[in-house]
Amino acid sequence: MSSALTDLFPHPIVQAPMAGGVSVPQLAAAVSEAGGLGFLAAGYKTADGMYQEIKQLRGLTNRPFGVNVFMPQPEHSESGAVEVYAHQLAGEAAWYEAELGDPDSGRDDGYDAKLAVLLDNPVPVVSFHFGVPSREVLDTFRRAGTLTLVTATTAEEARAVERAGADAVIAQGVEAGGHQGTHRDLPENDRAGIGLLSLIAQIREAVRIPIVAAGGIMRGGQIAAALAVGASAAQLGTAFLATPESGAHALHKQALTNPLFARTELTRAFSGRPARGLVNRFLREHGPYAPAAYPEVHHLTSPLRKAAAKAGDAQGMALWAGQGHRMARELPAGRLVEVLAEELAAAGTALSGLPGAGGDPR
Repeated sequence: MSSALTDLFPHPIVQAPMAGGVSVPQLAAAVSEAGGLGFLAAGYKTADGMYQEIKQLRGLTNRPFGVNVFMPQPEHSESGAVEVYAHQLAGEAAWYEAELGDPDSGRDDGYDAKLAVLLDNPVPVVSFHFGVPSREVLDTFRRAGTLTLVTATTAEEARAVERAGADAVIAQGVEAGGHQGTHRDLPENDRAGIGLLSLIAQIREAVRIPIVAAGGIMRGGQIAAALAVGASAAQLGTAFLATPESGAHALHKQALTNPLFARTELTRAFSGRPARGLVNRFLREHGPYAPAAYPEVHHLTSPLRKAAAKAGDAQGMALWAGQGHRMARELPAGRLVEVLAEELAAAGTALSGLPGAGGDPR
């Protein structure tokens, strides 16, 4: 499916915006220069910090790129549960010789200020996570010449994205690493995630706007599968996390293929919102008790995670990763885009030769 979005980059490959210092300008530039769409992550940054990274990225490439913004979070009544969780984490704070963070450090992630910067200095693409912006916001970006994408984890959410006027929807399967971009954080839905291929098919029948597939994609053949069921492009995060340009901690990169970290789980342990990460000690010990309280829990555990990284202890870090993490390749980001494109082309050739596909039926 041709669209204004996919016309921006030759290969249907989008580098996922990974917050927390992973999606640095060097990574986004390398992906865009290789023919994909590089992304910066504005989450957990100030508006000025985001602006400085945009300036740096523009100095590294003239190719299109995107910036991801977190939606403000609604108020909730979990303050008592957060206090209980803070008491549970007291031993962690003592172990790492760190103070727990202030859970009331803010709920909107500087949303309005970031929108102002992005409208004063328009970028080619802006995506949104954790909800749907108003039609007014999306229309304002359209007038500024910016294409907009919004994450959805169900067909119902995708319909809301289309109604709001976004240019495309990011279909995030349950396989995806990092935070699930659900529009409403309902604990009763913690085990109700939909696999990517099923999700794409459901969303394709629900909306007319282009779909960007996200969730566990590590190889070009998987991109081909996503395109075959209705996606226009694929967004990969964990695949790019291991590249030398990624800003991820060295221990995080090593853990992707370390046999010690054999699997991933969705957990609220680090942030209070469901997010997929490698199973380590912190996740095992605290995941079952973490309340549904984002971003309070994120603020609370932030100093612990930083202290664990400084101490070189991967067992206390948030090791976000998708289900395909063991397939990570330590390739330069630009080369990874090229390899993925080659694999995608090979998969397309193989599919064209199948009976009923217009190729040789033998």
